Amino acid sequence: EIHISHSLRQQLRKDDYEVTINQAFDKVIRQCSEVDGRNKHVGAWLGKDIINAYTELHRLGFASSVEVWQKDAHGETSLAGGLYGVTIGKNFFGESMFSLIPGGSKIALVALARLMRDSGGLIDCQFETPHLKSMGGRIIDYDEYLTYLQEDK
Repeated sequence: EIHISHSLRQQLRKDDYEVTINQAFDKVIRQCSEVDGRNKHVGAWLGKDIINAYTELHRLGFASSVEVWQKDAHGETSLAGGLYGVTIGKNFFGESMFSLIPGGSKIALVALARLMRDSGGLIDCQFETPHLKSMGGRIIDYDEYLTYLQEDK
């Protein structure tokens, strides 16, 4: 049910980025912790211990990342956006996302939604934010949520 705005649709048509899956999990989770100084706040949840735990989950095949790489004029790429979360069966439980360019995290979310479209899985974003609402995110009731989870057995 992802909504792709006109401006995002135009950005997706450009050939100045590349999307990969699970190619730079460590970089994505660390960038998520550093963006906007999130890791500097007292009580920041995405500190060293959590990063280590999710990195181990990734090593075991339970956590995944989507990376957006921006190409420069010379064809070199640098990490520009991404997201990570836990994958259980056909469902993805998003933990955090970041963007170093306008739309970088949106490109990652669109890529994830396209990958998951055929599986019928759920992308659990955990929180309702204006950013996610603008992309079609919606709150579902508990019974509908359980239906998604039970279908995955």
